Amino acid sequence: MQKRRFGKVSLKFTDDVKEKLGVNFGVNNEITIFDPADKESYNKLTQYANDRDIKPYAENGNSSGKLEGFSIDPSGIVSGIFTNGERKALGQVMLAKFDNPMGLQKLGNNFFVDTRNSGEAQLGKPGTSGFGATKSGSLEMSNVDLSMEFTEMITTQRGFQANSRIITASDEMLQELVNMKR
Repeated sequence: MQKRRFGKVSLKFTDDVKEKLGVNFGVNNEITIFDPADKESYNKLTQYANDRDIKPYAENGNSSGKLEGFSIDPSGIVSGIFTNGERKALGQVMLAKFDNPMGLQKLGNNFFVDTRNSGEAQLGKPGTSGFGATKSGSLEMSNVDLSMEFTEMITTQRGFQANSRIITASDEMLQELVNMKR
């Protein structure tokens, strides 16, 4: 087994990041995670049973885990489910509403884009200020206009019938020509 040597591992933040976050990062805007010269930093590290997974020591009682699945609650919070049984919030679903939804331009395949007529998108969390709720594990109903689809089907069927009558008429005319020649 080859022994590896590590140098000092630290994070250094610039002054503009420090000002934006409003946080003091220690001496010279630097957080030291590991320093071979400081024997105490060895005690602050732990390694789980994963390849190259060294992390600063923190007692939380959980073993190492990988993302196994996720769920979305009615308020739109996406929670990750990990192999060690832990659940953590990973993100938030945002919804958009428009002053004139009929003004959206259809791109096809259930995709729409805003236009001047629709107004700008107003973003918000599900279940607040007039935004709908999210329902995890459900399939939305089809947004196909059935009356329009039936109309197109009937038109196509009538066109097919008309074409078949023309073919029948031309076939009868050719049959009469053949009979006249005999």
